[in-house]
Amino acid sequence: MRASPRVLPCGGISPDTAKEPPTDDDEAIARSLAGDLAAYEVLVTRYSALAHRTAAMLGAADETEDVVQEAFVKAYRHLATFRRDAPFRPWLLRIVANETHNLTRSRGRRAELAVKLTELDPPGADGPEDVAVATDRRARLLDVVRTLPEREREVVVCRYFLQLSEAETAQVLDLPAGTVKSRTFRGLQRLREGVARDLT
Repeated sequence: MRASPRVLPCGGISPDTAKEPPTDDDEAIARSLAGDLAAYEVLVTRYSALAHRTAAMLGAADETEDVVQEAFVKAYRHLATFRRDAPFRPWLLRIVANETHNLTRSRGRRAELAVKLTELDPPGADGPEDVAVATDRRARLLDVVRTLPEREREVVVCRYFLQLSEAETAQVLDLPAGTVKSRTFRGLQRLREGVARDLT
């Protein structure tokens, strides 16, 4: 039985070897399964920012770091169950989503979006006025996203903020593809209505 990796305060995992780092996810997973914690640290580093963004967008708020660390530890413990012909990213994000749901359920309150706007979509505008306008638009959009029913908010966050495909969203949220499609449609419809109200 493999020992769990030691997760560092910064979210990393202590390396055990000085081998060359793996070049892709498959090699990193194979080496991790063989007990190479440095290889797993490569996966942690590669997906840490996305995992943090996912947890925060799904409602972890100020407990995002705890959720992500727990998700990476659980992913390591269950790595042997990962289907090697499937992509690693949605499998990991499903664990992150599950951990976030566990957290928000235990808090007994509805999840809230808690992401800095600059982390979501850094402004590419030139002048300070353009930056201010772009930031204001993103803030207003996020305000409308927060009002969506949780089921619709989750798929909208996955599809358009995390830029996951429909299939990846279905895997992350453990939903049928048809459900993802219908919730996305309803969520975008509500968003359009909410934005239109906000602008009137």
